[in-house]
Amino acid sequence: MERTEEPKALREARRCLAKTRRGTACQSPAMPNGRCRLHGGLSRGAPGNQNALKHGMYSQAAIETRREAAAIRREWREIDRLGRW
Repeated sequence: MERTEEPKALREARRCLAKTRRGTACQSPAMPNGRCRLHGGLSRGAPGNQNALKHGMYSQAAIETRREAAAIRREWREIDRLGRW
């Protein structure tokens, strides 16, 4: 199988500015942001991605609810210990 030459536009395109694991420059053509499609894709996901939420056990509201419940339990334990019924 004979190897064909790259199209001129691809040969002359500016290169990605990222470094590879070997420490050499990436040889892929760059997108407008200066990185290739592998080193600087279009999106990293929306901030606060709610699709990643599975159960909400560690959400801010759930943590605050558990803290409030723990504070109430401590108060009741103190009342019970002092015998103020």
